[in-house]
Amino acid sequence: LKFSLRVPLLILFVAMILLAATLHFGMRLGSEFIPKLSEGSIVANTVRLAGVSLDESVRYGTRIEKLLLEEFPDEVDKVWTRTGTAEVATDPMGLEVSDLFIRLHPRERWTKAETQEELVTEMSEALSGFPGMRVIFTQPIEMRMAEMVAGVRADVAALIFGDDLETLESLAGDVDAVLRTIPGNADVRVDQLTGQPVLQADLKEEVLQRYGIAGDDVLDIIEAIGGIETGEIREGQKRFDLVVRLDEKYRNDPEALSSIVVPTPDGQTLPLERLVDISFEEGPSTIQREWGRRRVTVQCNVRGRDIASFVEEARKRIAKEVDLPPGYYVDYGGQFQHLVEARQRLMVVVPMALGLIFLLLYMSFNSFRDAVLIFSGVPFAVVGGVFSLYWRGMPFSISAAVGFIALSGIAILNGLVVINYAKTLMSEGEGLKDSVYHSALRRLRPVLATAITDAAGFIPMALSTGVGAEVQRPLATVVIGGVISSTLLTLFVLPVLYSMFGKDLSMNNQSEMEEA
Repeated sequence: LKFSLRVPLLILFVAMILLAATLHFGMRLGSEFIPKLSEGSIVANTVRLAGVSLDESVRYGTRIEKLLLEEFPDEVDKVWTRTGTAEVATDPMGLEVSDLFIRLHPRERWTKAETQEELVTEMSEALSGFPGMRVIFTQPIEMRMAEMVAGVRADVAALIFGDDLETLESLAGDVDAVLRTIPGNADVRVDQLTGQPVLQADLKEEVLQRYGIAGDDVLDIIEAIGGIETGEIREGQKRFDLVVRLDEKYRNDPEALSSIVVPTPDGQTLPLERLVDISFEEGPSTIQREWGRRRVTVQCNVRGRDIASFVEEARKRIAKEVDLPPGYYVDYGGQFQHLVEARQRLMVVVPMALGLIFLLLYMSFNSFRDAVLIFSGVPFAVVGGVFSLYWRGMPFSISAAVGFIALSGIAILNGLVVINYAKTLMSEGEGLKDSVYHSALRRLRPVLATAITDAAGFIPMALSTGVGAEVQRPLATVVIGGVISSTLLTLFVLPVLYSMFGKDLSMNNQSEMEEA
């Protein structure tokens, strides 16, 4: 401490270097909304070709369940499948969509993976042998929260907006190709746009005119495949539509449908195939809209890197490699949307909280200078928090942000203890530098007690591996590292700053005593 007070410029220079290094490493941390919680269960959302029958979907689900139980006996406890029915009305699911709920054994029994992320990768490889099926892995609670807030089930979603469905499908393919080349991509999937069998009926106008047959009469026959409402049945307060449909043999057999005879005005009969060209084509299975515009979603999960850097790279690559026609644009959602919204809230809440603390300090000391000097401990507390996150390979998240907010209070409290006692010593007649020196020494014990208590209390959270540990670890890591740096800098840098810029109250007291 004596050495620090003798070479204040050197101490300040070292402190500035640490702050600059903190800024450098902080920009390389990456960021995410919250770390992924291990819920003890996995959901595999599978999508097959549109128009698949219920029986076929059930067979697929049974095969997948059997495969997972056989391939991962030490990891998978139970598997059950839900097909074609969503939990919420805002989440439409066709028969081609299934959710496989996979309950896991305790992690101590696992033999094929050490983490859930590794297990998901192994499962993805095991299911890659099913042709025509796309899979996205998530977790039950995470899936529902993502759907309700962002409308997608994956970490990142590229939302392509436009008017023409074929153009959107082409652009979605281009975006899909780009995302698959970005490091960290997993479970890339495009919305199921086509694959729904559609009956196409084109009237032969010349034949209809030749025989005097109305086109509406022919189209009524085609419409009867799906059913024509002809009346209403009432049972008390209940009402039911009376619908007339063609016999099943005509609905399922195109040749039988073409052989239906149609009467002409002159009493003749003609087969339907003479009056209309009937064909089965592939049509859109779903058409999604948002704010009145058609939308196609390309979604994917992110593994092995933070979401923010992945989306940033995806933005640049898509803008460079995908040629968007006029009127078409790409937006981004998923967990990234949560991160953006959280950042915006923190940009408002954190400055307001720090400003309120500064105002309270100013009102307590009635000195802008003292408030600024006490507040200088906040950036020095951030130094340890950033370096500890970087050392453990953790991205910045909301959990880490909570830790930094807690650190601000600890740093300000330590500075308040030291400076307040220095002012007390100066009021008793000691000089500025002597007061700062003695205050730092005599307040060493309470400052260290605070630091040791906080750091020791968060060590179990920092090393935890149980349920919820993914959220606890960043918070504890930030607090432990920040408390260490804040304590050291409070005991060395703050005395130097106060000895250089503080106000020597002892001289004022001496002059007042002489006047008395």
